Amino acid sequence: MAGPGPHRGPRGRRWIGSIAALVVLGVLGLALVDQRQWTRVEPDLVVAPERADRILVEKAARRLTLLREGRVLATYPVSLGFSPIGQKAREGDGRTPEGIYAIAYRNPRSVAHLSLKVSYPTPEQAAEAAAEGREPGGDIMIHGVFNGFSWVGPLHQLVDWTNGCVGVTNAEMEAIYARVDVGTPVEIRP
Repeated sequence: MAGPGPHRGPRGRRWIGSIAALVVLGVLGLALVDQRQWTRVEPDLVVAPERADRILVEKAARRLTLLREGRVLATYPVSLGFSPIGQKAREGDGRTPEGIYAIAYRNPRSVAHLSLKVSYPTPEQAAEAAAEGREPGGDIMIHGVFNGFSWVGPLHQLVDWTNGCVGVTNAEMEAIYARVDVGTPVEIRP
């Protein structure tokens, strides 16, 4: 005959309740720290003469530069994919692609504050991947820090943490977003 099952007395219930309360407080704390996400407003584009007509990303220098008629408008330090050296070859390889692309769309409700979609893969890159039986990957963005983690700020630059995207702080992303329209060319160099 089996004895009675495990008994959780008042101490056990308090322990579980305490853990649950800490988890809830932690989640609420992150939400409060990142309350700007609740009231996020899509930045308006600046007037045309102040917009970038080209974006240059230099992977080795970890730098993004906004240009207008060859003149530097602004420069930002960036984080890249977690395995940044070399051309992106397949989905999940952690590489930031290299080549000439364009901004395909602007996303004001990104999981990473705001984002600008880079037109990777090109039709040629997609065809090459298909011929080799592999997925080239996609959803390459220039974006801010993941929602809930804006408090990280410039510390995000200490490590390459994206899945192949170009990461900047949320404040930097707001400035970039206001100066970049759909169709803007993006050159990503090694």
